[in-house]
Amino acid sequence: MKLPRWKTIQRIWIVTGLTSTAIFVAWSLLAYRAQGPERRTALQSDARATVAAADGYWSFTPQVPARAGLIFFPGALVDPIAYAPLVHAIADSGYTSMLIRAPRRGAFGGAEGPEVFDRARNAAARSSVRRWVVAGHSRGGVIACFVVRDGFPGLAGAVLLGTTHPRDFSLAATAIPMTRVYGTRDTIADVDKIERTRVNLPPAARIVRIDGGNHSQFGYYGFQPGDWPATISREAQQGIVRQAILDALAVASK
Repeated sequence: MKLPRWKTIQRIWIVTGLTSTAIFVAWSLLAYRAQGPERRTALQSDARATVAAADGYWSFTPQVPARAGLIFFPGALVDPIAYAPLVHAIADSGYTSMLIRAPRRGAFGGAEGPEVFDRARNAAARSSVRRWVVAGHSRGGVIACFVVRDGFPGLAGAVLLGTTHPRDFSLAATAIPMTRVYGTRDTIADVDKIERTRVNLPPAARIVRIDGGNHSQFGYYGFQPGDWPATISREAQQGIVRQAILDALAVASK
């Protein structure tokens, strides 16, 4: 029996919609996976830092820890291991570092729930370090903003990577040094929104612009849906990000 024309069109739209959704979901699952050879060794100890897995986070402890340390929050949905190469490199430079895993990778409230903040506090409490710089990429930057707003034992700095936050509240009056790092090819946290929320940061906040950098290259994962292709290498972008964090840690260690 031949279907009415409108039924045929409806069926085509349903099939097209389901196919498009399946392709998008598959792309997203692949895009947010940790990629690259760096991820294979990032969670392994080396001569300069010891890596250990704990309940809800990884610790990276240098042989001779500096006075300050790093607490890092990953972006939502991204495999947290995608940030391990960056965090390990910070530890290799002498700074104790904690890579916090957000519940459900930050989805469905995992980035704002109390558990992620409890994990960060537990990680800090179990370390001998008493001065901390918090940092985060994308949604992880939102978590870092909440930490600055609500307070954290020994908080001595914050670095916001690829995020337009704080948007819903102001941190302009905070006394701790803050750094915002953004890429000019980042269309997830685009430049216009970055500029509009500049007023929510302290007047003395340091702004680091990465010409040609995009959203995806703040970590070692695939090409994120909605992003633009970068015009610089991941290694070059990571080098700028790493230096921005090291600069913040050097100030916090004084």
